[in-house]
Amino acid sequence: MEGMLGQVPGWMENLAEPASEHSWGLFRDLNLGENTELSAREKALIGVGVAAATNCPFCTYFHKEEARLSGVTDDELRETVNLAADTKYFSTILHGNETDLDEFKAETDEIVEYITQQQAPADD
Repeated sequence: MEGMLGQVPGWMENLAEPASEHSWGLFRDLNLGENTELSAREKALIGVGVAAATNCPFCTYFHKEEARLSGVTDDELRETVNLAADTKYFSTILHGNETDLDEFKAETDEIVEYITQQQAPADD
């Protein structure tokens, strides 16, 4: 941990001993790992969005700084937070109104099909 972060953060010392090594491994491999499908930039932006949506000031600060290390601009950070808020907003509407999931999926599939057809090159 010290080799990657330059220190053992105090909050990591709060992990229960049976889970401490496992928790560090998850954090290291998912957040800091280079052999993942997502780039460091993409992972940082996801972290910012989730942290904002869950109202976690610790994670928000960490992931914004992580994003800045990956070259993310303040405008991109603002947009990421707005997208997270938009998703949380509509999720609240969908859940609160008990929207039928199967109907929602069917409509979404129709929308995706329509957009796919619109984007397809026109036959000459």
